[in-house]
Amino acid sequence: MTSSTAPAAAAATGGATRCPDCTDGLGQPREVKPGSFRQRVHANRSVALAWRIGVFVVGLLFVALGLALTVLPGPLTIPPVLLGLWVWSTEFAWAARFFATFRRKASDAWVHAKQHPVSSLAITVGGLAAAGVAFWAVGHYELVDRATTALGF
Repeated sequence: MTSSTAPAAAAATGGATRCPDCTDGLGQPREVKPGSFRQRVHANRSVALAWRIGVFVVGLLFVALGLALTVLPGPLTIPPVLLGLWVWSTEFAWAARFFATFRRKASDAWVHAKQHPVSSLAITVGGLAAAGVAFWAVGHYELVDRATTALGF
């Protein structure tokens, strides 16, 4: 295939017309504004690879933080996971599709909460009260010390 027929062939198959790595994951060319930071980063292949690795690591750190926070009661795990997913979605098409699903579900949950304010308030206050009781019990009954003693640490 010659270079003059490559863009036509790519367009006919629904692929990218600039480069094979510039698709949005669905075969459509990714929008890149000329002169933008993203265009300058992706112009150099080695810088683009380092950028993608950096974006992946930062997103992974936020997701790992969210997973580490699962031991605490309450919704503390959700914001870091969503932030990590958002960071990934800036560079990776699979994360953008995944993040769009979460955004749609969050919007639906917000609409539901506005339609049922009493039950939403009761669940929120109940969750915060349960978290407060759990924190109080851990401190009052010295549960961490007892657990470490029982485990032999």
